[in-house]
Amino acid sequence: MKLGTENKTKTAMAAGLLVVAAVVLYQWLHGSADTAASPTAPTATAAHQPGKGSGKPGRKTTGPVMLAQSLDPTLRLDLLKTSEEVTYQGSGRDIFQNQPDPPPPVPAPVAQVMPSGPPPPPPPPPIPLKFYGFSNNKTGPKQVFLSKGDDIFIAIEGQIIDRRYRIVKIGPNSVEVEDVLTNNRQTLPLTAG
Repeated sequence: MKLGTENKTKTAMAAGLLVVAAVVLYQWLHGSADTAASPTAPTATAAHQPGKGSGKPGRKTTGPVMLAQSLDPTLRLDLLKTSEEVTYQGSGRDIFQNQPDPPPPVPAPVAQVMPSGPPPPPPPPPIPLKFYGFSNNKTGPKQVFLSKGDDIFIAIEGQIIDRRYRIVKIGPNSVEVEDVLTNNRQTLPLTAG
């Protein structure tokens, strides 16, 4: 029967790992025996001073020292009493019922910003003419009487008056006039006056 000692390097490495494991186990057991063997817990000031409070003279402590009070397994009724006095204040929603989520809050309406660009052109100015009447000649076309301030114009369809306004159509109660500079058409009603 073979014991597996044919490969001496593997055997030596296994023996070395076994020794390292034994040393780590000894230190772990030895360290926990020191904390369990000490009857009183060191004070906070003694825990931070090297060589004091560890039970062994000259031994330095490093890292946080756990106090024996934090390892106490007794039940703290005062802490339980404070947790009993806490009342649950939920939103009123039953988590065991299938309910739709409450609607999200509606944001305040935001003023719509008009796209910046050139402003629309101003409307064309009104035509300052007034329609007073018309005349029917049996031999000629229908004529209209228009006034602008103190000036009076007599015109027929298609004629331009005041070098700006063209008479488009003459009706019995109105006349349609076009401003040739702005291409604005306006119907002037018959006014008494």
